[in-house]
Amino acid sequence: MTTTESKPAPKDPWDLPDVSGLVVGVLGGTGDQGRGLAYRLAKAGQKVIIGSRAADRAQGVAEEIGHGVEGADNAETARRSDVVIVAVPWDGHAKTLESLREELRGKLVVDCVNPLGFDKKGAYALKPEEGSAAEQAAALLPDSRVAAAFHHLSAVLLKDTSIEEIDTDVMVLGEERADVEIVQALAGRIAGMRGVFAGRLRNAHQVESLVANLISVNRRYKAHAGLRVTDI
Repeated sequence: MTTTESKPAPKDPWDLPDVSGLVVGVLGGTGDQGRGLAYRLAKAGQKVIIGSRAADRAQGVAEEIGHGVEGADNAETARRSDVVIVAVPWDGHAKTLESLREELRGKLVVDCVNPLGFDKKGAYALKPEEGSAAEQAAALLPDSRVAAAFHHLSAVLLKDTSIEEIDTDVMVLGEERADVEIVQALAGRIAGMRGVFAGRLRNAHQVESLVANLISVNRRYKAHAGLRVTDI
């Protein structure tokens, strides 16, 4: 008599880990995007440290944000954090990551940098030699686990304390499912947001570039547009 072994049920893609105990560092946390993300995550109950080249500047902004946010220099922020969000300007991206290679060893690094140029016609996408900002990060940080997310969020909405929910999806890219799910879960802690797997890092360029289109949308319609992925 033969028996057929039943296959295990496929994993529910919305069964995400509990990330409430993780410390999240935000490099570039004194800029608009970093400050907004720090505020939203801390408001949701996440322990957040914001980093800057100058510790006193980071500490000052942390006090303004409140919700238990701490400020430190970039190196200390990287050392003390479990997950590190990179929200620095594109022109300082490579230099910042190179200088923190040791502190970021073994960490989950979430790149949200959009390589963009601007001229009289508006915003346009730049293509780094490595293919994308996220792939540049992976090349510069061989001992870190790199994911990409939080590209399409309006800093204006993130920082606005009168807005309770941010109505948007967050496209998350990465090589390891466990890392992607951590980032999805972090996104999901922010009211109104949902983290959606959007491929491996080789697909990050399209996601980063789409911000140029959103800038055009926002200028034409005087909006702060985000994205929703349908039918999932």
